Amino acid sequence: MKSTRAVVWLLLSLFLLSGCDTTPPLYKGQFLAFGTLVDITIAGLDPKDAQSATDIIEQDFKRMHHAWHAWDPGPLGRVNRLIQTGSTFSIPPSVLPLIFRGKALSEQSEGLFNPAIGQLIDAWGFHQNDPDGKRAPPSQESIETLLQQAPSMDDLQIDGIQMHSKNTAVKLDFGAFGKGYGIDLAMEHLKELGIKNAILNAGGDLRAIGSRNGEPWRIAIRHPSGEGVLGVIETQGSESIFTSGDYERNFTWQEKRYHHIIDPRTGYPATGTRSVTIIHNDATTADAAATALFIAGPSQWYEIAMRMGLRYVLLVDSHNTIHMNPAMQKRVQLADDSFPVKLSPPLNHTERDRDPAQK
Repeated sequence: MKSTRAVVWLLLSLFLLSGCDTTPPLYKGQFLAFGTLVDITIAGLDPKDAQSATDIIEQDFKRMHHAWHAWDPGPLGRVNRLIQTGSTFSIPPSVLPLIFRGKALSEQSEGLFNPAIGQLIDAWGFHQNDPDGKRAPPSQESIETLLQQAPSMDDLQIDGIQMHSKNTAVKLDFGAFGKGYGIDLAMEHLKELGIKNAILNAGGDLRAIGSRNGEPWRIAIRHPSGEGVLGVIETQGSESIFTSGDYERNFTWQEKRYHHIIDPRTGYPATGTRSVTIIHNDATTADAAATALFIAGPSQWYEIAMRMGLRYVLLVDSHNTIHMNPAMQKRVQLADDSFPVKLSPPLNHTERDRDPAQK
């Protein structure tokens, strides 16, 4: 009899415990924006409320895509047409903040991040909706012509909301940081909606807030081959994790592959790097920095990282050596231990754990 009562009490206890677990399951939604799939994950929220929030954020992304598209009709397209006239015009409110951020980030990166080289992007065909189609690279003569014109963000003269360019070769293309800026805006909107634990992931680039029901979000870094996982990072509070790789958009011509990350100094796809991963507290900086450090390459990445106030950087070079700073080494759990690792600065360096973002 006692054993029977014990079993009953055990079953009753299990039932009560299961009934007390009222934590909603993870909500996962998905939609298309900026030419990629955007995944949204929300923890600790009723699925119906999470779906409503996702619908709102999807509309946000649609508006941003229209406003910032470099070649489709819209506010940024109008700005680019007016730049070519050399006249002064009013900047649309939806574009003005990105121009200011673009100018600042370009200066911090010593021009390696340069949103003014839209004509070079056009010449390579990466402005197309199908950037991987069959085509030939641009002629060396056309690239040299664009390089001689040297378009940069410094060419934009701004007075309030009025702007003109002293270089009509400038064409703004926000592809290298617009997605990050959009994720930042959308995440702030989620916070305004009362959401405290979420991930916004646009094609592998993401920003996370809060936690996964009390546990850190675990984020996989894509292998530089484009397939599989190089490592895993656990988020700490509100963080953005962005990776730029030569596997993302590319085409092959006469057995040579050309990727989409164009070095503004040479006019050709950057060499020496396979991928770069950045952790930063905002997605806009992380997005731009991933491009800048990819171009900087293994010899210059640390210098540019310090200028841009970055603490966590991982770069895989063309020889499959992993370059990172000691702070990043503490954060990443490498899944592929076949790559040699080079730390900058070395572990015995006096600036070993310096955080330039908190100086």
